[in-house]
Amino acid sequence: MLKLLCAALAVVYGAAIHGNATAQEPPTYPAPVEGDFIAKDFEFEDGNFLDLRIYYRTIGELKRDENGRATNAVLIGHGTTGSGASLLLESFANVLFVDGGALDAEEYFIILPDSIGHGQSSKPSDGLRMKFPQYTYNDMVRAQYLLLSKGLDVDHLRLVMGTSMGGMQSWMWGYQYPDFVDAIMPLASLPVEIAGRNRMVRQLFIDAIKNDPAWNGGNYDEKPMAGMRAASGALMFMTSSPLQMQKNAPTREQSEEMLTAIIGRYSNALDPNDAIYAFDASRHYNPQPHLEKIMAPLVAINSADDQVNPPELQILETEIQRVANGRAIVLPITDETRGHGTHSVAALWEDHLRNLLAASERQ
Repeated sequence: MLKLLCAALAVVYGAAIHGNATAQEPPTYPAPVEGDFIAKDFEFEDGNFLDLRIYYRTIGELKRDENGRATNAVLIGHGTTGSGASLLLESFANVLFVDGGALDAEEYFIILPDSIGHGQSSKPSDGLRMKFPQYTYNDMVRAQYLLLSKGLDVDHLRLVMGTSMGGMQSWMWGYQYPDFVDAIMPLASLPVEIAGRNRMVRQLFIDAIKNDPAWNGGNYDEKPMAGMRAASGALMFMTSSPLQMQKNAPTREQSEEMLTAIIGRYSNALDPNDAIYAFDASRHYNPQPHLEKIMAPLVAINSADDQVNPPELQILETEIQRVANGRAIVLPITDETRGHGTHSVAALWEDHLRNLLAASERQ
């Protein structure tokens, strides 16, 4: 039972903690091809420059039409603190990428980059620590575009989609590169500025780490575990599913055991400086003024038990009306939904993805 809950929480933001939380079935799709792309003298929004490394995984083979234009490329963005590897979870990849899946790797060329500050891409923990450029979502999306256009020679996307942070960046792709994308599916996100409780929890997370004296301005000798545990607690409450937690921890003893395990996994998995940067990168995110620029068919998927994007705000339902070819779907709470982590339970929304791909098929 404990392993099941840890596995569910592993997909909450970006699955940085997915590790070996539970055994997975062997994948039946082609093995990912891994590589990295160096963007020389990449200029960040804060004015700093860096030879930026973007690590990536691809699955499948790129196809082109008679004019040499890419026809089957799919970009999928991961969540905060995650990486492209987190999208290889059984509940995601073994549903979508397999034979007959909505993104069957025999038909599509799937691109899973590690965003700036995450995975094996350039990040503060590489050595610069808090002197690393203060990257933003705008930097991340532009780096993804450079990876595609310069690194992989992909000049068009059949689909851009993503989970949580990757979902937010999917909205951005829609208006920053409107002619580059055929279809868009943001998962577990809202197309407005990060504010209200969402921003407050992010700030609580950041402050908890910075207020630990052991953090030492980012120049710690030993990991500031008190700060990391406090930060992880704030994150857990925001991203978990009350229904699943009650089902899996119906007694006091089980609840306390799970709390210890969950906080331990978060605290040990994350680098403090990387985490600070990752949670603050959303500070300038705000697609709201640009929604009319999105021309590609877009289907946004949220779930009713998502405490990061709570449905009572009615933000998604309101703002989607400004997207010319947009549709919003809020999945009802069931025994299968996992709060914010529903974004990685592909069986719950795969049919909507199939419909989007069919509706956006070029004739």
